[in-house]
Amino acid sequence: MLRRARRSLLLASTALGAALALTATATGAHAAPATAPHRYVALGDSYAAGAGVPAQSAGLCLRSDHNYGRLVAAALGAAAHRDVTCAAAKVESVTRAQYDAFVRVNDPQIDAVTADTDLVTLGIGGNDLGDSDIGIGDVIATCIAGAVVNPLGTPCTDVYRNGRWDWSGWSGWSWQYGRDDLAARIDETAPRLADTVRRLRAKAPNARILLVGYPSVLPSDGASCVLRQPIAPRDIPYLHDVLERLNGMLRATAAATGGTYVDTAAPTRGHDVCSDDRWIEGALPGSPAVPFHPNAAGQRAMAGAVLDALG
Repeated sequence: MLRRARRSLLLASTALGAALALTATATGAHAAPATAPHRYVALGDSYAAGAGVPAQSAGLCLRSDHNYGRLVAAALGAAAHRDVTCAAAKVESVTRAQYDAFVRVNDPQIDAVTADTDLVTLGIGGNDLGDSDIGIGDVIATCIAGAVVNPLGTPCTDVYRNGRWDWSGWSGWSWQYGRDDLAARIDETAPRLADTVRRLRAKAPNARILLVGYPSVLPSDGASCVLRQPIAPRDIPYLHDVLERLNGMLRATAAATGGTYVDTAAPTRGHDVCSDDRWIEGALPGSPAVPFHPNAAGQRAMAGAVLDALG
């Protein structure tokens, strides 16, 4: 997600060594399957790619060599590993080439899956909440812009739930909500995702397919976000519920298609963008990561969740 958001990242060799040591500790604490996968393929969007976490590669795909897929592959001792994750990927990007302003950014991710693939992780769906090429980035931009003009209200909720004044009641006017656009987009994404998982299974019939959920980006209420993030605090519960609904869809799709759902929200709870110990960076990242995305600690926590699901 947020494909255009890139930073110039610099990491000293001592810090890199410390990060590697922490990675080994984090992944080593989780049980791994007795048999290492022969061929592991990591698919997904910027949360799977580790956007902004050093070191970056693959151009606009913002692919990190410390994303959870790389960490899982190392912990499992996978004989072969392909990482084709890409920032701003939508569900359709698994089966179709991904473009940015008519420039081909990534091949269809499914091309990396072969008949002998025995493990697939897929973290995707969040960008389908947005209308533009930057996916969920336009939702974040809309919510931030609304907070500028109405910081004490619910501007983001009002936009996506189609809030309006209703003057038809006998008791006078009242504020009413209509269709929830984000909820509807999640529901519309579900059958496309299920079809995608079935296509993956057809290419790799012996593969274990894991649908990786999204971490706890936001707390359940906005009290801790006051003066910390440029989103109206009263909008936080709505956005939190949207992410819960998205994860619920991923869980249900995994169950319906014979896959495994990986819960990354529980192990990252309390480390959201408004916490004192952030594993998900906010609008102004304190450690290398694209805004509102997991930093290195968040990627380690997600890797641990994947390993727990495999154990």
